Amino acid sequence: MKTGLLRHTFCACLAALGFAGCMKWDYGSTEDFAASGSGLFIACEGNFQYGNASLSYYDPETQQVENEVFCRANGMKLGDVAQSMTVRGGTGWIVVNNSHVIFAIDLDTFKEVGRITNLTSPRYIHFLSDEKAYVTQLWDNRIFIVDPRRYEITGYIECPGMTMESGSTEQMVQHGKYVYVNCWSYQNRILRIDTETDTVVGELTVGIQPNSLVLDCNNKLWTVTDGGYEGSPYGHEAPSLCRIDAETFTVEKRFGFRMGDTPSEVQLNGSGDTLYWINNDIWRMDVGAERLPVRPFVEYGGTIYYGLTVDPVRGDVYVADAIDYQQPGVVCRYSAGGELLDRFYAGITPGAFCWK
Repeated sequence: MKTGLLRHTFCACLAALGFAGCMKWDYGSTEDFAASGSGLFIACEGNFQYGNASLSYYDPETQQVENEVFCRANGMKLGDVAQSMTVRGGTGWIVVNNSHVIFAIDLDTFKEVGRITNLTSPRYIHFLSDEKAYVTQLWDNRIFIVDPRRYEITGYIECPGMTMESGSTEQMVQHGKYVYVNCWSYQNRILRIDTETDTVVGELTVGIQPNSLVLDCNNKLWTVTDGGYEGSPYGHEAPSLCRIDAETFTVEKRFGFRMGDTPSEVQLNGSGDTLYWINNDIWRMDVGAERLPVRPFVEYGGTIYYGLTVDPVRGDVYVADAIDYQQPGVVCRYSAGGELLDRFYAGITPGAFCWK
């Protein structure tokens, strides 16, 4: 559940927390998969409160896609709102936001090997080791600490300036012993966490609602702020792209967008020297650039570009098109030169990618 949907579902989500927390998984028949080699997972959110999130898997070599692989491999639905996915070793971790669960699956068979439950509203998981990970939350002033081996919550990190009704912690990147987290919903900060003490040791104001975060090859953090929205109780301003020095934890440069722009989904290529993001069109910029590009990488197609990733090896760019949030979405694959190479259907509202 990202910026486009969250503004309209805040009250409904609060009311649904108790219901979703009691969600039960009904088991049916299963299929066997053997997806050896590299590939791309697509986490598809589905429709909020419909429990129709799904997981797709795409093989770039064969250009074949398999949809609903979690359900087909495990005989049960994934749940309500698949937010993100992370790979650690031979295991994939699927964060299902409104079902309050993270599923661990085998990367080749897609079968469940464990799950972490009793989370508030999980967004992303970041591994510090095989024994310790952080899980960010929506509408909670804590980041959860979990033990992935035992699938258990072991502690919490208190985040200042947040309440259950206002604030979220989102994406995480690590530089040295510090983990950096962007605070998005009705927030304006990046947090710095000392992983040795599991405490917030710094915060940096960057602008209203920073919605994504990456670390480039020069150890610079990049985030885009969406600026909020007209009528927001938290305010509304022109969005920006910020470059932050991870060592000094200061904003080095701010690239301004126009009022009404909606930048999101900052991503990096495999070498970490080129940025990509969505702002109606798909844009690309060298990390050493001094001004925003004037021409898009992929032009706006009159639709809803909702997710973005770059193949870390081939350099191909994948764009998820939500279409209308109701029907199966489309993923388009472009070469590094901007040529359309492939186009395939995924689940409803494809929003997050994860490379195997």
